[in-house]
Amino acid sequence: MENVEKAAIFTEKRKWLGILGFALLIALVYYLSNPNPQFHFDYTYRFAVNFFHGKIGYLDYRLPWLNELIPAGTTGRYYTAFPYGAIVSMIPFAALEYFGLIKAMPAAFIAATLAGISAVFLLLIAGKYDISEFRKFLLASAVLLGSFMWTNLVMAGAWHLALGFAMVGELGAIYFSVYNRKPLIAGAFFALAFGNRTEILLLAPVLMFLLTGNSRDSNTGMTESEGVSFGSRIAKVLSWETAWFCVVPFLLGVSTLFYNYIRFKSISDFGYLHIPGVLAEPWYRYGIFSLSYIPSNIYEMLLRPWVIRSVAPFVLPNPFGASILISSVWLLLLFRKRKTDFLLTSACWVSIAVLTFILWIHGNAGGYQFSYRYATILLPWIFVILLEKSGERISRFEWISIAVSIIINGYATWLFFFTDYMKA
Repeated sequence: MENVEKAAIFTEKRKWLGILGFALLIALVYYLSNPNPQFHFDYTYRFAVNFFHGKIGYLDYRLPWLNELIPAGTTGRYYTAFPYGAIVSMIPFAALEYFGLIKAMPAAFIAATLAGISAVFLLLIAGKYDISEFRKFLLASAVLLGSFMWTNLVMAGAWHLALGFAMVGELGAIYFSVYNRKPLIAGAFFALAFGNRTEILLLAPVLMFLLTGNSRDSNTGMTESEGVSFGSRIAKVLSWETAWFCVVPFLLGVSTLFYNYIRFKSISDFGYLHIPGVLAEPWYRYGIFSLSYIPSNIYEMLLRPWVIRSVAPFVLPNPFGASILISSVWLLLLFRKRKTDFLLTSACWVSIAVLTFILWIHGNAGGYQFSYRYATILLPWIFVILLEKSGERISRFEWISIAVSIIINGYATWLFFFTDYMKA
């Protein structure tokens, strides 16, 4: 018995060494990927620093590059349209400046940290499936190095870091809702996610539904759909588990409404429409949201090709977007026919559909970016589907598509940050 316990402890230590080693490697790659991160686009960080001085507005507008600051009438104050949760997310880093340890937003460090934490959660989730160690690392690499997340996150402006925080929040919410059920912690991560990307709030019913099933365990083989009927799970949505899940999101929601009222005298005013000249921008000709934007967003996200040139380098991505199917060929693996946990897979597809619909009716497809940066918030759900559809052996298309995707995204990262070819 003692030998068995020692073996179990050794296996657990080896597992965590592998996870942390992989996470550190990913963090290092992200940290070194951009020699000039956009630390000067520090909206959320700047306001988080202000919180330490007891202020929610900014009094000095000698910062012309921060053109999204919102003037508050004749008070001389300026606010930001970034959600309150995005500012709160920056408080740990802003504390470093408040205590004199740094002098500017540590953009590259934050991006690397978010990538490393994402790596940990991806492997923890993959660890709940009875698949090979190589496949776990391969699929995690597909998300972290074989997708548009890599190039866009290391740009490291406030917009890109908000997507990184949302990614971590979604992964944490999924892990603690489905695989290691801890409702309060799941809710905290969910708050981190929608605090940075408001549209993720629409996924609250999905996560509360997932909380009502059986935890996914690679050792017991128990899945979400086993042992609990659909009807009983709906009935269990109104339970103490979901109540605990709602605690932190509720507190963040109330704080956000209060924050809105202090700034704009309305709890429902998030400030986006107050950004100077925002409605005059050509991509908002029908307003911020409109069904009219769907065709153009479908083109930008799924169909827009790269630019073919007659001189080297002969192939370049458009710096304002391109198809995610080109940058991440492995996404085609989502359509494999494999037996899966029907309820869990369906929940993931519903989440992807809801988020994609919101992205497609938004006028701005992402601006200066590689591929379609907003789709970063789809990756956690895509990853779960990939795991559900993983067979016993790795197919030739699987490893080739992931390898090609990593090469493509590495090439894009080099083009954006180490050459002048992708200058806006």
